[in-house]
Amino acid sequence: MKKDYVQKTICPLLLALAFLTSCNGQTKTQPPTETPSPTENQRVTKTTHIGQPKLINTQGTQANNNVHCGLQDKAGNLWFGTTGSGVYRYDGKLFYNYTTKDGLISDNVWSILEDRSGNIWFGTTEGICRYDGKNIAPVPIPFFIRPTIINNNYYTKWSTKNTVWSMLQDKTGIIWFGTGDGVYRYDGTSFSRLLANYGIINNDSLHLKVVADIVEDKNGIIWFFSGMLPGDEGICRFDGKKIERIKPMKYGWNRNALESNSGNLLVATRHYGIWTSNGNSFTAYAQPKDLLNMSLNYILEDKAGNLWVASDYGKDSGDTLGGLWHSSISSSHPTGKTFTKIFNKPVYFVLEDKDSNIWFSTTNMGLYRYNRKTLTKFSE
Repeated sequence: MKKDYVQKTICPLLLALAFLTSCNGQTKTQPPTETPSPTENQRVTKTTHIGQPKLINTQGTQANNNVHCGLQDKAGNLWFGTTGSGVYRYDGKLFYNYTTKDGLISDNVWSILEDRSGNIWFGTTEGICRYDGKNIAPVPIPFFIRPTIINNNYYTKWSTKNTVWSMLQDKTGIIWFGTGDGVYRYDGTSFSRLLANYGIINNDSLHLKVVADIVEDKNGIIWFFSGMLPGDEGICRFDGKKIERIKPMKYGWNRNALESNSGNLLVATRHYGIWTSNGNSFTAYAQPKDLLNMSLNYILEDKAGNLWVASDYGKDSGDTLGGLWHSSISSSHPTGKTFTKIFNKPVYFVLEDKDSNIWFSTTNMGLYRYNRKTLTKFSE
């Protein structure tokens, strides 16, 4: 009787032990997941959202908060980076908001890039993030390759050493980042700081801090357009071996730049209007008569060669009207039609989508679409 009781007791224990061992074995033989486990320096956040028909200010807003950058990706989605409310994705029907709760390291987004593989990169006040279609994760520039900053007087919470003002993927696939403390290159595996390459000729002793925009021209030349202090280095030309500065009128603060349909460069300066260049010298370019030189925010040349000019001031300094102008003037027809004003409030950013609609932003997170006939507001 006692023996029978012992056997009945041991059998369930053996079965339980076998079950636990089997479970442990299954756990150990599972293949690793494709997404690495999050670390303190590299969070990975899954993004699941409910869309809204308009751009909703989930973070609250201030008068100077706006949509600062954007693009249309290969799938047709529109992405908008904001100064204070993270990123919005528009699929043609609804807006989806991504913030620090979703993996961004800052809700201040200054630049956006889609790479060849379809990843979306966000340049924020606190560094770089990448969206792979499922997750948003920081992509940190290694601390040990960053320069030592002695003078921190120019850096603020809106303009930090880590701020990524501009991004570009060149024809070879290298991604360039213009940050608060210099220009970096990413080859898909590792980062390098451009000016740490001692083989590069840098006779102008450039630092490339706060590069507001980066453009690769048809000849493969990389152009860096310096922004506000501690940038203010003007227009810098890099041919792969030598980097040199071009500083028209000894002026160094630029907003954005592009290579026009004609192959010339067009540059939006903060205080001297629009400049153009064939790759050598820069000269003044036709622009709206009502535009104050000190008020230029952004320029865009659309697919048809029309120039769009955005400003935060109007006829008189301080009137805070500003606006958006367009014209059929192009680099090949500098004496063409005059500019027409279509919007009479401060404008900060302009984007043309695949259907030739013009999107632009204004104060208090305003977002508009212009179909060449009427304006539609897409914000609260």
